[in-house]
Amino acid sequence: MVNTPPPEKHLDEQHHQPQSSIASIDFYTPLRLSIDGTPRAAATGPSPTNQPIIPEGPIPLPPSSRSPPPPFPEAHHAITISNNGSFLGSHNHPSPPPLRPPPGGGGGKKGGGGDNGINVIDDCAVEEIHEVCHPPHVSLWDKLRGRLNEIFFPEDPFHVFRKRNQSPATKFVEAVQYVFPIIGWLRTYDFDVFRSDLIAGLTIASLAIPQGISYAKLANLPPIIGLYSSFVPPMIYAVLGSSRHLGIGPVSVASLIIGSELSQSVSPDTQTELYVSLAFTTTLFAGLLQTGLGIFRLGFIIDFLSKATLTGFMAGAAVIVILQQLKGLFGITHFTKQMQIIPVLKSVIHEEKEWTWQTVVICLSFLALLLVARQVSAKKPKLFWVSALAPLTSVIISTLVVFILRSKLQKVATIGKLPEGVNPSSLHKLYFHGPYLSVAIKTGILAGVLSLTEGIAVGRTCASMNNYQIDGNKEMIAIGAMNVCGCLCSCYVVSGGFARSAVNYNAGAKTAFSNVVMALAILITLLFLMPLFYYTPNAVLAAIITSAVIGFIDVKAAYNLWKLDKLDFLISMCSFFGVLFISVPIGLAIAVGISLLKIILNVSRPFTSELGNIPGTRIYRNLSCYNNARRVPAFLILTIESPIYFANSMYLQERIIRWIREEEQRIQETGDAILKCVILDITAVTNIDSSGIEMLYQLKRTMDRSLLHVSNIDTSPRTIYLTR
Repeated sequence: MVNTPPPEKHLDEQHHQPQSSIASIDFYTPLRLSIDGTPRAAATGPSPTNQPIIPEGPIPLPPSSRSPPPPFPEAHHAITISNNGSFLGSHNHPSPPPLRPPPGGGGGKKGGGGDNGINVIDDCAVEEIHEVCHPPHVSLWDKLRGRLNEIFFPEDPFHVFRKRNQSPATKFVEAVQYVFPIIGWLRTYDFDVFRSDLIAGLTIASLAIPQGISYAKLANLPPIIGLYSSFVPPMIYAVLGSSRHLGIGPVSVASLIIGSELSQSVSPDTQTELYVSLAFTTTLFAGLLQTGLGIFRLGFIIDFLSKATLTGFMAGAAVIVILQQLKGLFGITHFTKQMQIIPVLKSVIHEEKEWTWQTVVICLSFLALLLVARQVSAKKPKLFWVSALAPLTSVIISTLVVFILRSKLQKVATIGKLPEGVNPSSLHKLYFHGPYLSVAIKTGILAGVLSLTEGIAVGRTCASMNNYQIDGNKEMIAIGAMNVCGCLCSCYVVSGGFARSAVNYNAGAKTAFSNVVMALAILITLLFLMPLFYYTPNAVLAAIITSAVIGFIDVKAAYNLWKLDKLDFLISMCSFFGVLFISVPIGLAIAVGISLLKIILNVSRPFTSELGNIPGTRIYRNLSCYNNARRVPAFLILTIESPIYFANSMYLQERIIRWIREEEQRIQETGDAILKCVILDITAVTNIDSSGIEMLYQLKRTMDRSLLHVSNIDTSPRTIYLTR
């Protein structure tokens, strides 16, 4: 029976070719060794000079080893090869069977002397041969089309249109449903699902109202714009979005970027109209970027924002946001417009005269309430509603306290009057001409990418927890479309927030209709409840923002990065300190730059290692990782774990030569058996280009000038042998 390779990693996995003439031979030679200890034929394919690998006559062994023992005496293998030397199968015997010379005393196909290392064995006939045929011919156009499909459509979104026996009407319905996912879940909507969505929608509305007002203040925008942004965009997402649990609304990161970048060029206090116009224009460019990435299937670009980068960036942004809330905590009126930690702390200290103890008490009291509620919900997930209702409860209680004690709390700053009514049109406010257009474009790109990354990450997390999938590119189109539409009706950049989505998920939302319920609750608030926020103190909004972003400071994640990958930890820290001490975009750019440098290093300097045998097994492992792994005498077994192409071919050539030199030096020092064979395990090499092939031949020419020489180079086998 043909040996089936064990599941462990093997050094010699051939691409077998169908042959018409097959011979079964048995031999002992140390010059060919597969990962499981199987001796191999002289080579596995035609040599570069087109000379036959297995000659017609006897195969001589090296002069220094006429009858060498096999590398593993306890196992004997009969090798089945074709007439041109291609390996087809092997038969394993638990112990070497008795040998007899072939008729005429020869050992080869044409006979010959018995001292040639080849003997015929009666009981080692191969019972079964598994032949691997050439792959079917594929045209250049089909190859190009398949490759483009893998790049831009890896999830195969059009598989529903390839079902058999589909009528044109069915295909049309599927196409419409693909563009508008709302049609899919509306077809199976029932009262039980509606009840779940209703409860979830009302729950996240209680969180969205105070968060919308707070995040608008963080972006230096009028508070009412935060409520506008929680009304129209969720309605659009319910039609176009594919996530069932994503809670749509303003998010802290986008609000921070808008507030920090725009305020450096335009004052939100003295140039309010211009500032608001730039915010709407920023939203337009963010939406266009997001929609374009989705339409052109370029969503993989956001994958360059690694987890390490986002961990450091989110932590740094959270610290910046918390520092900005010191203005509301102490009730400071004249506060710095800069975002970095040093200018903010200087401003807090220099404006000590403006501190009011009443504001400090209100802010710290409700911050403690919000943090306690969050801990309760974290320890007991069934009590998720405690943390969800805590912000609205804080707003109601603080508003009542300030209203009742308004004569004694005159120094406490409040929101003031908010306009009633639905979103007004903002088309005429878009800013397309003037010196600040570049600022809006830059801010839109930055806010669009980060808010998109947050929304996609949250959506995929919720989908994986409920065993369904979302199309990342469709989500980009949905998020981009709601931002483009939102900028026309007085909304700024929105996405799927962590806190809002977590509450939506824990509240039992079944479909995107929960966003519609939330939007309707916001609509009622806009129409009838605006006067109630007149006495809401700014201090409680600062407490709500602080409690929302404090979870972004993930010390445990940073510690795990330190334990797992020091370079990832460095990337995270560069992002964190860059945001904290320089600026938000520069800190992010530094982290992305280091991430790209890491990719380049991994590509150009691939991992190579020396393998050894685990005693008593057919397993070969890295000698530096496994203390019990042992070298095979006279063999140097190396593994390459990356594609071989122009970016790393020269490095691999130099590294292989260095491995050989170090091994020969070790042999001279220890007196071990002389190096006779170098085996390159290329099982993990998924691709090799023309530069890689040229490198192998260059390696052959280099070895020809030394004691080692390359007996065969063929790109089809999965093992390359360098022999003396």
